[in-house]
Amino acid sequence: MRYCTECGSPLEFRIPENDNMPRHVCSECGHIHYQNPKVVAGCIVEWEEGLLLCRRAIEPRRGYWTLPAGFLENGESTSEGAMRETVEEACAEVDDPKLFSLINVPRINQIHMFYRANPRGRHFAPGAETLETALFREQDIPWKELAFPTVFHTVMLYLQDRARGSFGLHTFDLGEDAWKLMQEKMKELSAGQ
Repeated sequence: MRYCTECGSPLEFRIPENDNMPRHVCSECGHIHYQNPKVVAGCIVEWEEGLLLCRRAIEPRRGYWTLPAGFLENGESTSEGAMRETVEEACAEVDDPKLFSLINVPRINQIHMFYRANPRGRHFAPGAETLETALFREQDIPWKELAFPTVFHTVMLYLQDRARGSFGLHTFDLGEDAWKLMQEKMKELSAGQ
């Protein structure tokens, strides 16, 4: 960020008075430009024990599989955003979203929220940012081709809860070692097959 959105003057990166963190501050009008984490919202959708996954048509991680999800828009709740993204990514309409996982990813200034949601029907198809959509039974999930650690952990937790017959709310932080942990878990899964 280089220029003020209020007056167009150059910005300084400094700690404003009565603050404790460096911010982009306008050198002319004094407007403080706060930057806050972005929220990613999506849905876990299941039909007949098959989980709906989308193969990404965009970067990052183009060609890898993910749950239908994307960035929250202004003016919508996280559950509304999750349902909207499910329509946009997988052309699937869902109802009754229940928060399942809330994952903080401080390294990239994001919060990922995934909801369990009921499908309105069995219709799904690739959206504009999706190469293909498919239903995967547990034994067929493409673990090594999952796009992100948040998706990997959410799917793992979902399957564990489903096997237990009780779904909980899972909240945790993913640190610098998230990719490494995902790789190690994938090796374990491969060895167990």
